[in-house]
Amino acid sequence: MQFRELVAAVRNTPLDVTIPADWGQGRASFGGLVVALQYEAMRARIAPERALRSLAVSFVGPVAADVPIRFEVEVLREGKAVSQVVGRVVQDGQVMTLVQASFGASRQSAANVEGMPAPDMKAVEECPLLPYIKGVTPEFMRHMSMAWAVGALPFTGRGTREMGGWVRFAGDVQDEPLTETHLLALVDTWPPALLPLLNKPTAGSTLTWTIEFVQPLPQVSTLQWCKYLAVIEHARDGYGHVAANLWGPGGELIALSRQTVAVFG
Repeated sequence: MQFRELVAAVRNTPLDVTIPADWGQGRASFGGLVVALQYEAMRARIAPERALRSLAVSFVGPVAADVPIRFEVEVLREGKAVSQVVGRVVQDGQVMTLVQASFGASRQSAANVEGMPAPDMKAVEECPLLPYIKGVTPEFMRHMSMAWAVGALPFTGRGTREMGGWVRFAGDVQDEPLTETHLLALVDTWPPALLPLLNKPTAGSTLTWTIEFVQPLPQVSTLQWCKYLAVIEHARDGYGHVAANLWGPGGELIALSRQTVAVFG
């Protein structure tokens, strides 16, 4: 199933959705897709004029492929401008992912600061593409494209604090405006920035993920490349703290991300 087909499934029946194995990430389904689908269920409960400002995610357990999922939504509070919502991804009666979202309408403010400019990177055409290789790269990579521009590849033992490049959807993708749903998948496509520091394949997973959106979103197509850069702020004892940003093809800041990552080796 393509990304848009899974999104449509959640919009139609959020209490009975199955993610196929070709969206796998090790023993779990691709986390960015899981969060994107949960967001779609939450978005349906909130007025459209209230834009998504931030998501805070806890990955409690692995979401298995080919097993039905329930995307539950609870609206905690709706104030004059801000709505606070909790989503739960439930499988086999257990909460696998917990998502808290803040939606907020725009309002007048004297505070007006432009987003951080995009870093200089090699053009996409000059960057090596990370191919989908069955049994080597995650299964979901058949649906996504990454062009590596900054830092070393995972498990080379040559990593630095920084890792990044370009990212977009691959395969049978329709030309449509890039939404928060798409962005959640794009940002999480990149592997944890700690993996290039390791010199052999090692399991790793995201414990928590916070992502904030610069509203209104710029006009970007799903066919265009976005620029991504992650910076390791600290790593020790099998845990790392990573901050990342995503910019549009014109250099406009779109999203700010932060992850706590666990590595098992």
